[in-house]
Amino acid sequence: MKSNLQTPKHQILNAQLPNHGSTYTVISHKDIIDTTKVMLANSGFKITEEIYRGNNNCEVAQGIYHIKPFSNTDPTIENETELGMMFAWTNSYDKSLRFQCSIGAYVFACSNGMICGSVNYARKHSGTADQDVKTQISSQIKDAERVYRTILKDRDSLRNTELSLERQAELLGLLFMREDLISPRQLSCIKDEMANPSYNYKNYDPENAWSFYNHVTHSYKTIHPRLWMKQSLLFHKFMMANVAMNSQTNTQVDSINHSVDTIDEDMPSIDDVFNNPTTVVDIPDYTDDPTEFEI
Repeated sequence: MKSNLQTPKHQILNAQLPNHGSTYTVISHKDIIDTTKVMLANSGFKITEEIYRGNNNCEVAQGIYHIKPFSNTDPTIENETELGMMFAWTNSYDKSLRFQCSIGAYVFACSNGMICGSVNYARKHSGTADQDVKTQISSQIKDAERVYRTILKDRDSLRNTELSLERQAELLGLLFMREDLISPRQLSCIKDEMANPSYNYKNYDPENAWSFYNHVTHSYKTIHPRLWMKQSLLFHKFMMANVAMNSQTNTQVDSINHSVDTIDEDMPSIDDVFNNPTTVVDIPDYTDDPTEFEI
């Protein structure tokens, strides 16, 4: 299943700004885009691709930037041929989500995304949020190469881990039934990818943890941008804690903590926002499963 669920940039930029009262600080999509581009350039990165996604009114929007250093002396980064660096953000105007941003990586062959738990920031739309967001974007971009090296090590650990088809089926059951990290639609997509991958992955082995990881993150391309970053991070935590070679001390699979490590001065966790239905508006471009886009 190949999908191209993107929103034209002009729709993101032209989304109507919210007016939720004097205590609400608007963090505009345009300011985030402009700030991100300037700070990436100032930190020595060029953008090789921009990807934007949003709901039908772009009240919830997401930006993903594939980035590359203008110059680099680290041979680990310079010689990497499979994963590229990524910076991603998610923002909302409808109070369904706090601003989030994170450094990650993407697979060259398919643009599957990886979000690592090392850096993840979320901020409520209040007070000096607009200025705090700029500070955090700058801070994370400056730490991009360190986080990227961590992700490369995680990839190597997964690639060095054998994972039988039977074990993959067991993990899919856990991800679906217990962890709630894949939906029925994504489960079907992963099954199809396991039987017939949509992409020519490097050194592909069907009974390998890295291959399984890619099948799952490929299915995440249909997740609504409101949830994509959180789901990607939690799945990465699950795989590194329970599947990667350096975690194979026993056969028991532990449930992950669904809280997301964030920097936030005065707000409850992201889970409080996601799990409180009074804070989430009805977004009309959902399918029967409210976490997914229609293809």
